[in-house]
Amino acid sequence: MDQYDVVVIGAGPGGYVCAIRTSQNGLKTAIVEKEYMGGVCLNVGCIPSKALLKNADLAHTLRERTREFGVSFENLELDYSEAVKRSRQVSNRLTKGVSFLMKKNDIDVYMGKAKFKSKTELEVTDEEGKTQNLSAKNIVIATGASSFAPSSWKIDDEKVVFYKKAILQEELPESVVIIGAGAIGVEFATIWNSYGSEVTLVEMLPDILPLEDEESSKELAKAYKKRGINVLSGHKVQDIEVTDKGVKITVSIDDEEKTLEADQALVAIGFRPNSSGFGLEEIGVEMDDKGNIQIDDRMATNVDGVYAIGDVTGKLLLAHAAMKQGIVCADAMAGKDTQPIDYKMVPRATFSNPQVASFGYKEQEAKDEGYEIKVGRFPFSANGKALGLGESSGFIKIISDAQYGEILGTHMVGPEVSELLPELTLARLMELTAHEIAMNIHTHPTLSEALAEAAEGISGEYLHI
Repeated sequence: MDQYDVVVIGAGPGGYVCAIRTSQNGLKTAIVEKEYMGGVCLNVGCIPSKALLKNADLAHTLRERTREFGVSFENLELDYSEAVKRSRQVSNRLTKGVSFLMKKNDIDVYMGKAKFKSKTELEVTDEEGKTQNLSAKNIVIATGASSFAPSSWKIDDEKVVFYKKAILQEELPESVVIIGAGAIGVEFATIWNSYGSEVTLVEMLPDILPLEDEESSKELAKAYKKRGINVLSGHKVQDIEVTDKGVKITVSIDDEEKTLEADQALVAIGFRPNSSGFGLEEIGVEMDDKGNIQIDDRMATNVDGVYAIGDVTGKLLLAHAAMKQGIVCADAMAGKDTQPIDYKMVPRATFSNPQVASFGYKEQEAKDEGYEIKVGRFPFSANGKALGLGESSGFIKIISDAQYGEILGTHMVGPEVSELLPELTLARLMELTAHEIAMNIHTHPTLSEALAEAAEGISGEYLHI
């Protein structure tokens, strides 16, 4: 039996980062992965989708905006299959990089499915059915989460699909209904609409991107309607029927029903944790009624020596949150001091067009928590760089505590706002105020000037609106 200080189950962003840090901390480390290094994110999630979104941005410009940029041509041909192939090349390069990092950091890799035999022992079964036992003082569960749908919805991976099939298929659907308008739903809406697909976006809750600030959600919905995406918020899916031609979907709002027909449907309504089938119940790991593994601030479960990180904990289903959890977990196992993660202040980004990015409290949430707030808003329509890029929709909104000036939250819609967010999350971390953001000299002309202008707006001293 191979013996380790730490074995990590799952080689997604949280798992492989945790393994690297534990090895750097001087602990003998192994990692077990049942499918592919880098997990969902690098293989069929965050990374290939961003490659597709780049192609989509180019396709949208060539299809819809040539006159604006003074470009003309005949017989435009867009090959969606080549975009998918490029996304696979990007993904493969990074997954090979993860394998290299495992070797560089002396981490043993076992490909197979792990199951607890005890709290310190795992049985690993490879795809050929061969088993191997591993022993470890500490075991980290980083098994992620999987898409789910009601049992009455038949996911046939052809006409009704989850994100994995959608991101790998080289055929462009002529028409598609996307069920669920979270990050995955709106990003695929951007991609397929850019290539000319007829897209209908269905969301049960009142707004698309329902976890974002209401103002941000409405701004994105307005932009999508302008692009020709049919946005049906507040609509509940009653039935999905697979037909010879495609799919027929019945949706309702209030007492009114309507039928949508399309070539394909993408189901993106949420995830459930991958916590079953690992023997967690047998060793007594505590989970909630949804299967999320319960952890403390050090990522420790209720079972001594067993930890959990990433989507399987249900804390925040974001790759960068999982990475941070992995670092905290690794340092905790090494006996280092760690700081609790403030999940409310973890940055979030959706790579739609326009992008949406945020952290912290929404306006109403801050008020509900008892804060007296000040809000600074600045539109990208008044930003020179945004106008030059031809991407002037959206805004930056900073929410500040009126008494102490503490930044409580930021909500952005617009060009590359995911890249602007770190300045404000760093400001929050270092306890800077909006006044100090405004004092910082921002390069002209840049999108970041909108940050300074929104910060100036906290005190009502806007310069360009």
